[in-house]
Amino acid sequence: MTNHSELIKGTLGTIILRLLSQKGRMYGYEITQLVKEITDGKVLVKEGSLYPALHKLEADGLVTTEEVFIGKRVRKYYTLTQPGKNAAQASVDELLAFLKTIHNLITAQPLASYGAA
Repeated sequence: MTNHSELIKGTLGTIILRLLSQKGRMYGYEITQLVKEITDGKVLVKEGSLYPALHKLEADGLVTTEEVFIGKRVRKYYTLTQPGKNAAQASVDELLAFLKTIHNLITAQPLASYGAA
C-alpha cells in the first residue's frame, strides 16, 4: 500500500485519543505497535509524528503523563484526562462524519448539468 503519512497527519490525534480511551494507559512504542497490529501493517506511525502529537494533546490538557522507572530506563505512560475522555468520542464522531463526506464526494456520479452553460 502507498505511504499514508500525509493522510495520517490530520487523524493521528483522534487515533491516539481513541486508543487511550480503549486501553486506559499506554506508552509511545505500545501505541505504534497497536496501530501496526490493528491495520495489519498498513499504517505505521513513526516516532517523529507520534511524540509531537502526544505533546500537543498534553499541552491541550487532553492527556496526562506518568513516568515509570523500569530498571535504569524511564517509560512515559499517557492517560486521558476527563476533558480528553470527552474529546475522544467527539473527535471520533467528527472524523467519521468527515470520512463519510469524503467517501460521498469521491464516489459520487458526475452531474451532467454541472458546469454546462
